[in-house]
Amino acid sequence: MHRSRLYALLIDTPSAEADAAAAFWSAALGATARPLPGYEQFVSLHGAFPGLAVAVQAVGDDAPRFHVDIETDDVGAETRRLVALGAREVTRWQECRILRAPGGHLMGVLPVESDPGLFESEATTWP
Repeated sequence: MHRSRLYALLIDTPSAEADAAAAFWSAALGATARPLPGYEQFVSLHGAFPGLAVAVQAVGDDAPRFHVDIETDDVGAETRRLVALGAREVTRWQECRILRAPGGHLMGVLPVESDPGLFESEATTWP
């Protein structure tokens, strides 16, 4: 048995446009833009959506898109669950698995990042 929840919405933006995108989305969502220390490719949009992390992510390609991250207390089990539903694993980055869902959308599966109390209260338990 494991648990998971939607953790984040990432706004993937070509690296050359990431600063402008972070400024735009910060103003559009009424959020505070904060670089994430140690992760230069991310600018957090603090306060954009309560309970959901939102960030601009600089990516090395020219494909602007959105993707979601699912946090879980068991990355392997959640990846297997999503693959059984039709996703396919594309790559791995640190402890995260990057999947492509049917329809082509990217998603990350990562260890719990949110406040433990928030995860406790919002995560779904899977068999």
